[in-house]
Amino acid sequence: MKNFTYVNTTKIIFGKDTENLVGEEIKSFGGKKVLFHYGGGSIKKSGLYERIIKSLKDSHIDYIELGGVQPNPRLSLVRSGVELCKKHNIDFILAVGGGSVIDSAKAIGIGAVYDGDVWDFFSGKATINTTIPVGVILTIPAAGSEASTGTVITNEYGWYKWSVNSVIIRPKFAILNPELTYTLPAYQIACGASDMVAHVFERYFTNESGVDFTDELCEATIRSIMRSVKMVLNNPTDYEARANLMWEGTLAHNGILGTGRIEDWASHKIEHELSAIYDIAHGAGLAIIFPHWMEYVYKHDIYRFARFSHRIFNVDVDFFNLEATVLEGIKRLKKFYQEIGLPTKLRDVNIGNERLKEMAEKATINGPIGGFVKLTTDDVYNIYKMALE
Repeated sequence: MKNFTYVNTTKIIFGKDTENLVGEEIKSFGGKKVLFHYGGGSIKKSGLYERIIKSLKDSHIDYIELGGVQPNPRLSLVRSGVELCKKHNIDFILAVGGGSVIDSAKAIGIGAVYDGDVWDFFSGKATINTTIPVGVILTIPAAGSEASTGTVITNEYGWYKWSVNSVIIRPKFAILNPELTYTLPAYQIACGASDMVAHVFERYFTNESGVDFTDELCEATIRSIMRSVKMVLNNPTDYEARANLMWEGTLAHNGILGTGRIEDWASHKIEHELSAIYDIAHGAGLAIIFPHWMEYVYKHDIYRFARFSHRIFNVDVDFFNLEATVLEGIKRLKKFYQEIGLPTKLRDVNIGNERLKEMAEKATINGPIGGFVKLTTDDVYNIYKMALE
C-alpha cells in the first residue's frame, strides 16, 4: 500500500427537500453574488429553479444566471462564464445539474481568477492555485464531480476532451436530494451507473499489493451500483434505491476508494475521444470501452481479473483455466450493460472505423496512458478495433 493523505472537504447535505437550504449554505461560505449555472430547461419544468431562486432571495444573495451547459461541457460556454464572473465580481458559483454542469462550474471558477485563457490549465500551461468556490445541487447521479478533484472540458476547436485535477476545486458543499432524479430518462440513469462503475474500475485495477481493504470496498460498491440501478429502472419511484444510487455515485469518485493505490484511467482517456468527436454519452462510451480494455490487458494480472469475475459476478473459479474464469466475467459485464440498455460495441452507436487512428493519436498525445498497463497509440488503436464488433 502506498503512502497517502486523504482530505475531502466537501460538505454533503443529503435527503428530501435539502435544496431549500442552498441560500443559507452559500451564505455560510461567504457568498454574496452568485453565478447560477445550469443546463437546459428541466430545472424550470420541475419547479426546482423557483425553489432555488426563493432560497437565494430569502438569504439576500444576488445572482447572475448562465444556462446552456451541454453534455460533454464546452469550452466556449466556460469562457463566457469566466467573463461574466469577472464583469459582475462573482464570489461564488452554484452548479445545478449533473457532472457536466459541475465540471463547467469548476472550470469557470479557476478561469475567473486567472489572467490568461482557462484552457491553459487543461493543456498544462498553468497550475491551479486558487478558484471561486463552487457549491452543487446534484440532479443527475453519475459523474461524482460533486465531491471530486477533477473537471473535464471539451474544446470545440479541435474537439479535445481534457481534464485537470486539484483539491482546490472540490466543491464546498453538495446538496443531494434523490427525489430530484425522478424525472430522468432510463437511458440517462443507465449511463450514470456505467460512469460510477467505471470510476471504481479505474481504481480497482491496480498493480499495488497489500490493498485488500480497498479492494473489498471497490467490490462492494460495484455490486451495490449494479443492484441499485436495476431496482431504479424497474421501479422509477423507489426512493431508497435512488438514494443508494446517488450516494454510491459520490463515493465512487470522492477519492476514498483510491487510497493507497496507483490508479489506471486509461479507459477514461480512450472514451473521452469518443464523446469528444461523436458527442455520445460518456457512460455509454465507457460501457463500450471497458470490456474491450479488459480483454486487451487481462493477461497482465490474470489473478486480479479472476478475482473480479468471482467477487463481482460470482463466476466459479477454474484454477486449471483462469483465463476461462476471466472471460466469463467480462462476458457477464457486457451482459449487465446490455440489460440496462447500454451499447457494448462501437457499431451499436453508429461509429465505424473512419477515425479510430485519429482518436488513438489524440488519446496518447502526451505519451502512453494507464497506471495498470501502459498503452501506446497502437494499443489504443487495437482496443478501438476490438470495440467495433
